[in-house]
Amino acid sequence: MEMIKTIEMRKSTRSYKSEQISDESLTVILNAGCAAPVGMGAYDSVHITVIQNSDLLDKITKVTANTFGNPAMKPFYGAPTLIVISSKINEQVPTVGVANAACIIENMTLAATDMSLGSVYLWAFISSFSADNELLKELGLPEGFTPLSGIAIGYPVEALDKAKKSKHTININMIK
Repeated sequence: MEMIKTIEMRKSTRSYKSEQISDESLTVILNAGCAAPVGMGAYDSVHITVIQNSDLLDKITKVTANTFGNPAMKPFYGAPTLIVISSKINEQVPTVGVANAACIIENMTLAATDMSLGSVYLWAFISSFSADNELLKELGLPEGFTPLSGIAIGYPVEALDKAKKSKHTININMIK
């Protein structure tokens, strides 16, 4: 698939089939994430955790639903794979970790789209980890790492090629 077509097809998927993605697809997605730019080349300041264990995904869902006071909340929209991006917090540039996570996740969403997989960038559910230290421990993060955001991935209920992707909606100011 051509890059621009992949970019145009990418959308946030909020309804997934229960079928797990293949190990081959996961490898491609993770390699795309690892190819993302990271501020100051500090690749050792980011960590990727892949969660495909349905019991742990259910636990995260329950903790998130309780944290937000919404028992019906499905933060991963039924996706069978959750990838959490964590970072060491840089005291001099505290937002670099969030920027790094965004770059990593964008690469992963594009790789997923290229394979006709759905994905959605997730951020708000991260607060559930600070609400439950046991849950945070289950991620098995290296010392000093904090979860910053995530991406849910799976087979979309609605095919991506049927998605009505609009042209850009960002205002652009051209100065020549």
